[in-house]
Formats: sequence, C-alpha cells, structure tokens
Amino acid sequence: MSQPFELGCDTTSPNRNLAPITAEIDAQGKLAVGGCALSDLAERYGTPLYVLDEASIRQACRAYREALERHYPGPSLAIYASKANSSMALSALVASEGLGLDAVSAGELITALDGGMPAERMVLHGNNKSLEELALAYRSGVMVVADNQHDLDLLQTIVPEGGEPVRLMLRFTPGIECHTHEYIRTGHLDSKFGFDPDELEPVLRALQGAAWARVEGLHAHIGSQIFELEPHRDLAAVMADALGLARELGHPVRDLNVGGGLGIRYVSSDDPPSIDAWVQVVGTAVASACQQRNLELPRLLCEPGRSLVAPAGVTVYTVGARKVVPGIRTYLSVDGGMSDNPRPITYQSQYTACLADRPKAEAEETVTIAGKHCESGDVLLKDLPFPACTSGEILVVLATGAYNVSMSSNYNRIPRPATVLVKGAEAELVQRREQPEDLLRYDLLPERLRSVV
Repeated sequence: MSQPFELGCDTTSPNRNLAPITAEIDAQGKLAVGGCALSDLAERYGTPLYVLDEASIRQACRAYREALERHYPGPSLAIYASKANSSMALSALVASEGLGLDAVSAGELITALDGGMPAERMVLHGNNKSLEELALAYRSGVMVVADNQHDLDLLQTIVPEGGEPVRLMLRFTPGIECHTHEYIRTGHLDSKFGFDPDELEPVLRALQGAAWARVEGLHAHIGSQIFELEPHRDLAAVMADALGLARELGHPVRDLNVGGGLGIRYVSSDDPPSIDAWVQVVGTAVASACQQRNLELPRLLCEPGRSLVAPAGVTVYTVGARKVVPGIRTYLSVDGGMSDNPRPITYQSQYTACLADRPKAEAEETVTIAGKHCESGDVLLKDLPFPACTSGEILVVLATGAYNVSMSSNYNRIPRPATVLVKGAEAELVQRREQPEDLLRYDLLPERLRSVV
C-alpha cells in the first residue's frame, strides 16, 4: 500500500511543496513520482537523471489560469518563462494548458514554436537581442519586449516600408526592491534590464506615429524567488500610471505584464505564498489601480517560471566515493554536481535530499554532498543530516525542475543528463543523455597539429 511522501501536501499550489504532488512511498518503500519508482528510473535511464512530473506542471498551469480568472475582472494570460526549463515537450505541455511563453533567445523561440506554442501567445525578452533574434520574432509574429533604444533601432531596420508593424511591449524598471538574492533582483533602478523610469515618456513620444511599430504592452519585473506580496501592490500603481501615460499619447496599449517571481519551497523552512494568494494580490491591485485612474482594464499578463516547473522536478544521482576528514567533515560524492545544478555554487542555493529506496530513513550522520567536478566549491548540499549510506545507493535532490537543466554545462567535458517526463506510471524520454562523443561535434583539429601526436 502506497502512502504520501509529504504530509500536508498542497495539491492545488505545487510551489508550496518540497516534492512533486504525485510523490509517494510505494508498496516496496521506495520513493515514486508519477507512479514510477525513482531507483527503477535510475536503472533504466542511468544517472544523473532529471525527472519531471507532468501532473505537477499541469496543476501549476491550471492554478495560475484559474486564479487569474477568479481574481482579475479583465482578460488575462499567464506566460511561461521558458528560461526556467526549455524543451519542446514543456512548450507543448504549457501550450495545451492555455498558457503563453516567454523566450529570451533564438534557441528558446525555435524550441517553443517547434513544440507547438502559438506565436501570438509568445513574447521575446532580452537586454541585448541580436538582429537575427529580432528578425525571427518579427517574421514569426512574436511580440517583442523592447528593453532599450538598441532594440528599437534594430527593429526599425527590420520592418520593411509598408510592412506589418512590429508588436511592441516596452520594459521599464519600476524602482522597487525585493528581499532576494542580488543576482535575481530586477526591479530596482540599478539593473541592466529595461528603460529607466524617466526614459519611458520620451520613448513613448518618439514612437508616436511610427508606422513600423505598434506599442501594445508595458512590462516590469521585480525579481525572482520572492515570498513577499507587498512589492507587487506597489508595482501595480507604478504600472497603472505608465499605462495611463501610454494611452494618453495615443498608443493602443492593451497588455500590462507584471512579470513573475513567486518563490517555491526548497527546504522545509521556506514558506512561499500560494499561487492563488499571489495572483489575488496582483490581480486585485492592478484592477484597483486602473479603476482609481479611470482606465479601461488591460489584459493582465504574468510570467511564472520557477513556480511552474521547479517543484515538478527531481534529480537522481548515484552515490560514489566517501571521504571522512576526522573532526571536520564527511564528504559523500555523487556522479553529477555543478554541471547539472550550478545554483548552489552560483547563488548559495539550498536543497532537500533523500535516498530513493529509503526516503524516510532517519539521519545518522552529517554529510556534505559533493559533486564529481574538479572544483572545491562543487557542493550540492553542505552539512546535511543524512542516513548512513553506501556507494551505489540512489540519492534524490528535490525541487530541481527550474534553472538546472537550463543552466547546465559541460564543465570537465561531462555530458548533460537525460530528462524523463512521468505520468500514470509511465516514463517518456524528452531529452536524450549527451554522450562523450557529442562533445566533439564542434571541435576542429587543424591538420598541422595532427603531426604532433
């Protein structure tokens, strides 16, 4: 008889859980996700292995869509921030749930389009878009989020005389600080993203009557992994003022994009708001701010990324070497590390881990889970109370669905892991494991160097 892995699991708001909503301890006492025992997946597909729970992703999509319908009286659209985890499978999945998608490169654009995401539900972000990326977005009918004057200058050269105008959304910094890691704060004034607040009016005036451009939206984003709700209320007032200005100047602005940023539970002490609570604050604040200014309600857009996919993902490793430094630390090494999860070394991020076949085993020692890379800082979890385990056991790190595969690398020429999507006790490969020979695809050996060996 199976039992839930996580007591008190919030099945309506996956971001509030440590594990996917389908996580359970099966009849054999093993940790299973989507009806698949993780140690069985490890045996079948190898490790390291990314596992994504389809039910968790779909529930998060529905939570955003339904909360927007419930708490915002105007039209709305949730847009998946695909930088969190980009693949054709994920693009198809979120598209099937009625969401849009935010891309920041030609690669993310092509991935989404090939995955079946409708171009009219997509936006292209980025603070230094290339001419080729902008041209691709324009040809495809994707809305461009103009981040700076450079974007506008390039776009003006792309649109042919008499051609269909480019659909524009202008991004500006709202000057709002949030308590999060400095690298993922984007709303404060000292940011590489967006027009400064005092630049917005001159830009809007410069675009008056521009035949090549149609300003349809405004965008601001205040950061990532945010637990606070008050900054979003502040953002609504700033954006409503900008909306009023844009419409006064004759721009047909119908979209107000408040970005994303809702945090998730990585460790038990984290306590993020639910998706519904976040949307309620945002939706109510935007509606109220617009009504106070006698503005017709815009279409409200938001851009969840981490909160959609992070809780749905786990990473499965095989335990290898063990090193005891007497009186100091015990290192437990796994067959991956910073190449498949760079967040701990980059952001000092914390995670939760367990053993796949003994998920509820009591802690017997304190260990540091180390990666296999030639880097002293390659540590996934530091000084973690953990059960005693041996080489060959399968270790699981939770909440790795966002910014793991998308930020992965080939450091030390280590191939990237495979990704499987699980649902109804079935697992499907959605990204193949790289092989060592794949890493030579772009290497060239000049003929003159062949004689050296």
